[in-house]
Amino acid sequence: MARMAVDDGITRMACTPHIVPGLYESNDATKIRTATAALQTAIFEAGIDLDLVIGADVHIAPDLPTTLGTDRVPTLNGTRYFLFEPTHHVLPPRLEDLAAGLIDIGFVPIVTHPERLSWIEHHYDTIERLSELGCLMQITAGSITGSFGKSVRHHAERMLDEGRADILASDAHNVTRRPPVLSRARDAVAERLGADEANAMVVDRPAEILADRPVAPMNKAVEPETGPHVTSGRRRFQRFLRRWMREGGV
Repeated sequence: MARMAVDDGITRMACTPHIVPGLYESNDATKIRTATAALQTAIFEAGIDLDLVIGADVHIAPDLPTTLGTDRVPTLNGTRYFLFEPTHHVLPPRLEDLAAGLIDIGFVPIVTHPERLSWIEHHYDTIERLSELGCLMQITAGSITGSFGKSVRHHAERMLDEGRADILASDAHNVTRRPPVLSRARDAVAERLGADEANAMVVDRPAEILADRPVAPMNKAVEPETGPHVTSGRRRFQRFLRRWMREGGV
């Protein structure tokens, strides 16, 4: 996978295994960091010019406001940004409230492959509102090139045309059906939106994110808030989240 990524022009890759309560609980920041470092050493020893950073594909959990950014749940390269994956088949209750609370305490959710969520067909307005809140939207390269079918491609193209797609990612799992390849999708975006926007989706915005610099959604030029309010914001959000769980949150 590392060789394939470099051959496609990729120079930096985030290692983002899933962290799912009750399923992938053994994954935590410490283990991910150790495994990534070992892989990085092997890649360099093999003469492959690819830099790795850590992260995780983070699913909803009641303790997320206290575990995010710690040794349990890593953000992307230790920044304010993290990959946020809603449940695939059912729209989680009060998802927007959860995202808003996380933003309020200083984090920036990057919603992973929203175009592939099965509930997007009837709840596209939720994607719109998440984007307006300040969440970034990460589209899978294979969605644009048709690897996930016509419906997924339709939603990906709609988000592109509406300026709601901020980042293009490989979401790589292997070297066959889910390869670490971005060039085909980047070229498709360039044809649709121009070379500058295509480059922003695969180079500029990802670089800013990994450097922990402000990146606003395409349709919202507002800098994400950070600073001293984060600690008190955590306390407020913990109270909110406990109430949210009691009232039917996932």
